[in-house]
Amino acid sequence: MAIFDIEQIVQSLHGVRRDWRDAQKRSQEPGGREFPSRDALARVVEQLKGALFPMRLGPPDLRQESEDFYVAHTLDAALHTLHAQMVLELKYGARHQPRDTQDVEQQALKAAQDLAQSLPDIRRLLDSDVLAAYQGDPAAGSVDEVLLCYPGVLAMIHHRIAHRLYLLGLPLLARIVSELAHSQTGIDIHPGAQIGAGFFIDHGTGVVIGETAVIGKRVRLYQAVTLGAKRFPTDADGVLQKGLPRHPLVQDDVVIYAGATILGRVTLGKGAVIGGNVWVTHDVPAGGHVTQASAQASGRFPSILAEVAL
Repeated sequence: MAIFDIEQIVQSLHGVRRDWRDAQKRSQEPGGREFPSRDALARVVEQLKGALFPMRLGPPDLRQESEDFYVAHTLDAALHTLHAQMVLELKYGARHQPRDTQDVEQQALKAAQDLAQSLPDIRRLLDSDVLAAYQGDPAAGSVDEVLLCYPGVLAMIHHRIAHRLYLLGLPLLARIVSELAHSQTGIDIHPGAQIGAGFFIDHGTGVVIGETAVIGKRVRLYQAVTLGAKRFPTDADGVLQKGLPRHPLVQDDVVIYAGATILGRVTLGKGAVIGGNVWVTHDVPAGGHVTQASAQASGRFPSILAEVAL
């Protein structure tokens, strides 16, 4: 006698899936996978990390004389897998707008080629991030330690790849790549965020950077910083309006200390310093300093809290 009624559970789960697919107007036709695979993308990202930094993030037995061979072989495998995942996203996005299958294949191929061509630029940006972390942290013993150990650098490797996917019109793949880093580091960077060269997240846990944030060069953040939205506009039917600029603009050379929360489409001017555990919902001028003490002394701190609570 079976301990578990597996057949009954299987049939019940089948019914739940059918109801969901009916409600979402999904295809009920037998066939292959309809959505991109998180596991496949995780492998692709690992391969791309190895291709970008072969002697540090590649296989442990790799030698410099075989670097190019390894990079070529790894890129070939990664890009073919990525192309297949791009096709799945494009078909998924077009399920209510019938399109020629060959057109989807060609669009995916062009996107994969564009991402491949952008890898040298991504590597240069990541080199600037690694140097920023090394130069900005007195505890860093070497650039190699930074690349191998710092969660902020890992998050930025994922973000630089994810942001490119986002720009190529593949937001689902981009979000999966970002969330892989989020689950490993506790750093949540939306792939739409624009981040300049030399970006350093120290410690990192709890950092949140929203989709429409724009960050300049040589910016430094500490743990638990939020660059978020203050309000979420709705249309006449009460539905959230998506894609509107709603996150901060952070100019070059800004430093934001642990626990600070910056909300709304505000501008932090070049060289501004934002102290720990403050809420900022107004522009800060270039070179300005905001701390809890200064906010309270100016009488703005209570009003800031009240405005955030709306």
